[in-house]
Amino acid sequence: MLEAGQVPRLGGVTAVRSGNEPATARSALRLRFWLSVWGLLWAVFGTTVFSLVGRPGWAAACGVLLLVVMVDLTMVLRHLHQGPHWQPGRDIPPYEPDHGGTGR
Repeated sequence: MLEAGQVPRLGGVTAVRSGNEPATARSALRLRFWLSVWGLLWAVFGTTVFSLVGRPGWAAACGVLLLVVMVDLTMVLRHLHQGPHWQPGRDIPPYEPDHGGTGR
C-alpha cells in the first residue's frame, strides 16, 4: 500500500515526492534543443515561402515565431554549456527532497 506522497513506479519500486518538483524540475535539454532546431527550420521555411507568395501577415507571424525559437535555442544552448547543474548525467542523483520545515 502506498503512503501519502508516494508515486507508484514500474517494478513495484516507489519514489517519494518532495512537493518541490516545480522549483527543482530538470528539463530534457537535448530534446528541447532538437525540437528548437526543428522549429527553427520550419519558421525559416514559412517566413521564406510566405514572403515569396505575397502573404506578408503569415510571413510576419513566421518571423515572430522564428525570433521566439531563436531565443529558446539560445537559452537551451546556454544551459547545456553550464554543465551538470542544468543537464545532469545518469550518475548525478536527484535533488534532496524537502523534509519539511519552513526553510527560514
